[in-house]
Amino acid sequence: MTVKDIKRAIFLDRDGTISPDKFGYIKDPEIYHLYPESAQALRILQDMGFLLFIVTNQSGIARGLLNLEQLSKVHQKMLDLLAEGGVKPDGIYFSPYHIEGIVEPYNIHHEDRKPGIGLFKQARQDFSFDPGASFMIGDRDTDIGFAHNAGMKSILLQTGNGREEFQKMMSNCGDVRPDYICENILTAAELIRRFYP
Repeated sequence: MTVKDIKRAIFLDRDGTISPDKFGYIKDPEIYHLYPESAQALRILQDMGFLLFIVTNQSGIARGLLNLEQLSKVHQKMLDLLAEGGVKPDGIYFSPYHIEGIVEPYNIHHEDRKPGIGLFKQARQDFSFDPGASFMIGDRDTDIGFAHNAGMKSILLQTGNGREEFQKMMSNCGDVRPDYICENILTAAELIRRFYP
């Protein structure tokens, strides 16, 4: 069996990774848009045979700032924009939970909230892939923790909150560090294409 015979996956954060994270909790699909390089980057990874999963913490639901129907419409806009670029994600997984929320039943601590790996487990139930040959790409320490807890490689982007998160990681003594740091989602895709063909 060659490396190409092993099914691999890319887990992608949403806000700050494939789309800007400057609008807070987005509930209007008209506001949502991708970074200019996102579709090209994901198409590179898709063409390499990676499964593509969007995994996103959406605590705005627990906080009462948006509802499931609004989130669904935003995600449909995301899918439409990616489809225009020739990309079709294999799954979208989100966590509506936050312990400080006000909306039941989401105002609890839950494994689905990254860095917990509930969303990873959902993807593993739906698809077969090798975590050791897979990646998590994101802009927050919770994304890097998610990768670490799930046994995947991690890439921290400098988009979104990435620069501030990297400084926080360097200033504390935690064990979790990204395997790679990239300028944006396209440079991450190019790194994977070059070193993990």
